[in-house]
Amino acid sequence: QVQLVESGGGLVQPGESLRLSCTASGRIFTIGTMGWYRQAPGKQRDLVATITNGGSSNYADSVKGRFTISRDNAKNTVYLQMNKVKPEDTAVYYCYADSVLATTESGDFWGQGTQVTVSS
Repeated sequence: QVQLVESGGGLVQPGESLRLSCTASGRIFTIGTMGWYRQAPGKQRDLVATITNGGSSNYADSVKGRFTISRDNAKNTVYLQMNKVKPEDTAVYYCYADSVLATTESGDFWGQGTQVTVSS
């Protein structure tokens, strides 16, 4: 069974840094694009950043220059380095993986979410 498990969320002060991790578990052969989305209270879930299995990345305008997405294909893990965080970055952050091919299932998958709160 494929599962995405996030870690690294928490409370951080404005201007500080935080690193999120997400590992896909299961007997996985390949993963296409991995990424991070976020959802603030009362708002829709929005894209933060994505990265292909070839390493091409894409960012929301609101995080360009502050956040960096990376992945380790051998570990089926994607990271989000968040620098110079702002209160408006407060949200539940969800990991996403598409085109997952595994022994028992395939498709697109979401993690359970990790809370990031930026407050002084």
